[in-house]
Order: sequence, then C-alpha cells, then structure tokens
Amino acid sequence: MKNYRFFLPFFLFVLMFSVSSCDAIAGIFKAGAWTAVVGIFLVVLLLWWIVRRMRG
Repeated sequence: MKNYRFFLPFFLFVLMFSVSSCDAIAGIFKAGAWTAVVGIFLVVLLLWWIVRRMRG
C-alpha cells in the first residue's frame, strides 16, 4: 500500500502536464484550421479578381 502513496502524486503531476499539453495542441490545430480557412478564402478572392480583370 505504501508504493501507491508514492506513485499517486507523481501520477497526478504527470497527468496535469499531459492534459495541459493536449489543450495547447488543440489550440494550435484550431488556429491552423482558421488560418487555412482564411487563406483559402483569400486565394479564391484573388483568383476571382484576376478573372474579372482579364474579362474587362
């Protein structure tokens, strides 16, 4: 039983840092997704503008 008392704080410490790193990675992927959406929108807008300039 004494072995569990030693490992429990260590386990909670590791769990605390692993959960926070998962949140950080999730935030990075969310930012990356929004950056991709904005980038695709800007590329489509640029292509649309070029096609309009060529026709007119």
